[in-house]
Amino acid sequence: MSSAVASSGTELRRTDGLPVRVLLVDDETAMTDLLSTALRSEGWDVCGAGDGATAVRLAHTVQPDAVVLDIMLPDMDGLEVLRRLRAETPDVPVLFLTARDAVADRVTGLTAGGDDYVTKPFSLEELVARLRGLLRRTRTVARAGSATLVVGDLTLDEDTHEVRRADAPIELTATEFELLRFFMRNPRRVLSKAQILDRVWNYDFGGNANIVELYISHLRKKIDAGRPPMIHTIRGAGYALRPAE
Repeated sequence: MSSAVASSGTELRRTDGLPVRVLLVDDETAMTDLLSTALRSEGWDVCGAGDGATAVRLAHTVQPDAVVLDIMLPDMDGLEVLRRLRAETPDVPVLFLTARDAVADRVTGLTAGGDDYVTKPFSLEELVARLRGLLRRTRTVARAGSATLVVGDLTLDEDTHEVRRADAPIELTATEFELLRFFMRNPRRVLSKAQILDRVWNYDFGGNANIVELYISHLRKKIDAGRPPMIHTIRGAGYALRPAE
């Protein structure tokens, strides 16, 4: 693991002008100290927790813009912490941090609602880059060029992160939102799994394109459930978003 990381030079801040707040949850003190230093070099406020109960309590108090969460904790696992965080703040982006590197464990974490996954050992530069990518997808980080996207009866507001279909609100995680935004910026166009991996996750997820299928399934349950379908599988080619007929 790299022991130092240089600031990107492009500071991310909350839309209220305050520094981004990151909750770091790991029971290894040395790891927490190292990551805190790297994240503070980005100009972010960092608070740390060594167990799940403390993390849930801090999240309620601090209202973080992102969470770096180790799966293996002394009192409860990270998946249970995530469940409790999501119950209170459903759209806070969560980056899992763990020594587990099996594909099954990655999928389990992401199925539970995590937005990204980094396995130990890792480079600090990679972790910070992943976290910056998640923060850019959320409403709490300032960005230019906001707009409302419309495909059929589906609307997505890039500024407020509000998604509606036929005026019914739809709650999405940060990664689900980014995936839907990619589709809505390319209506009717067939998007391959490789294109989706590159655009939404900004890297090849360990060569595991199944993560795309997993998130497409998540989106369908929220966007298409009980309604004429908009997300279509194009066999052998990818997926397309089309106005409902």
